[in-house]
Amino acid sequence: MKKNYGYSIFSIVFLAIALVIIVHYHSGESKLDVLLERKTSSSMTKEWVLMRDFTTTLRDEIEKNPADVKSILALATVFIQEARITGNYVYYDKAALKCVNRVLKGDSLNFEALSYKSMIYLSQHHFADGLIIAEKARKLNPFNAFIYGLLVDGDVEMGHYDSAITNADRMESVRPDIRSYSRISYLREIHGDYPGAIEAMKMAVNAGGQGDETTEWTRIQLGRLYENTGELKSAEMHYMIALDERPDYPYALAGLARLAVAVKNYRKAIEFYRKADAMINDYSIKEEWADVYNLAGQKLSADSLMDIVIDKLSKDEQSGQNDENIGHYADRELAYAYIRIRDYDKALEHALSEYNRRPDNIDVNETVAWVYYNKNQCEHALPYLRTALKTHSKNPVLLCHAGLIYARVGKRSEAKVILKNALKINPDIAVLLKKEGIDTLGYLQ
Repeated sequence: MKKNYGYSIFSIVFLAIALVIIVHYHSGESKLDVLLERKTSSSMTKEWVLMRDFTTTLRDEIEKNPADVKSILALATVFIQEARITGNYVYYDKAALKCVNRVLKGDSLNFEALSYKSMIYLSQHHFADGLIIAEKARKLNPFNAFIYGLLVDGDVEMGHYDSAITNADRMESVRPDIRSYSRISYLREIHGDYPGAIEAMKMAVNAGGQGDETTEWTRIQLGRLYENTGELKSAEMHYMIALDERPDYPYALAGLARLAVAVKNYRKAIEFYRKADAMINDYSIKEEWADVYNLAGQKLSADSLMDIVIDKLSKDEQSGQNDENIGHYADRELAYAYIRIRDYDKALEHALSEYNRRPDNIDVNETVAWVYYNKNQCEHALPYLRTALKTHSKNPVLLCHAGLIYARVGKRSEAKVILKNALKINPDIAVLLKKEGIDTLGYLQ
């Protein structure tokens, strides 16, 4: 009897501990993340107030009914949008994914949840996984334009350009709007059709809602197209419109900074970048800012910024390796960051890591080729360069890279033609790259 009594006490204690663990587990599982307070001037906008109030309403609904799929997915869309606006993808991608996974746990074939999960994976640069999930969602609803947009994005990033064109056509046939037109524009751009790309991006801007973040982001892409084709006045006009529609919009400020660099007004460019950086967490803005500091002879400031970029990107990359559901693959970004600080061995390590994930993507191949150029190993660069040029893109940065590589390996005629094509329209590209291209072309004449 004594032995049985002891066993019963042990059983009760064990069950109590197990119950505490189960309750704790389920309560932790049901707790969704919150919308973080903004710390920039955007916190004063009506848009932010409405978003914050909407989020509070959604959380109240979910609190009343934890199985409210519609509210949970609506909360996920808020997190996805806030990631775009603030640049805090690390927090908000995880928050949105938690919402999506909660829905999929109850319904593994929920089309909307699968679509958002694909979108989040693409945002994290888990392109292959995102593409697989998007295809799974497409089979559930083959007449949805949004899912074809995700397929286009995944195909482009994986280097499946023919499939991307097919899916863009399907998307546009289902719903011709800002999202389909902007994707068509990008596909035209990477296939060397700048006039067609500009035409489609104009259509995208005109199809968007006035002042929406998506519309103004699209307008910035139109400005970049004008920069690449040397039409700097047109680029400036669109950046100014974007700032008028969304005051302090960081990507418009960064655009004006690039235009200031083009006329060697480095002080003005630095101020634009400082203001843009205060509005959003975006590594590309910090890198461009660092470039201007170097041009202005402020090397310590440039080095400080690059230390921040590499530290943050490395942490993101590590999280990507540790948890495929949270972390951001950042190898291509890290490769260019290490090129900027002339650590070419580390640059090659990251460039090849990215290449191993998506060997058919033209941008990734360009990255590997450019690292080999900087390592003075241009013979190794050639096969990657050929892949980078396979879509006949006329991007002036790509063409400058290609011309410089061909010049260094002694392919003078190819180098001369490519550099002429890159520079004839006086594109707004990095100052030092442009100078190197002009100097090399002069040598080849």
